[in-house]
Amino acid sequence: MNSDYSRTIPAQWRHMAKVFEALGDTHRQRLVLSFEPDERLNVGQLAEVSTLSRSTVSHHLKILRGAGVLESEKIGKEVYFWVNKRFLQEVFGDVSDYLKQNL
Repeated sequence: MNSDYSRTIPAQWRHMAKVFEALGDTHRQRLVLSFEPDERLNVGQLAEVSTLSRSTVSHHLKILRGAGVLESEKIGKEVYFWVNKRFLQEVFGDVSDYLKQNL
């Protein structure tokens, strides 16, 4: 057992923690799973397939974007979201690397 509980958390884990926190909610998981590969969706489209209100969907999208799970772009009056695959691959790669090296 590593008894140095006070060790500094690795820098790459800060992103990891935000991703896991964001994906810890089943509604947010369902929103992410709504995307087809390389698809961009707006709040209205996601609200249509969800049991949540448009404002609640917006709230969850804000959390997912803040964690880096989603990226977004405003086009006209609409904001379109898409899954940030590269970032998620990096985060989950860091988890995999840690498991390979330390456990």
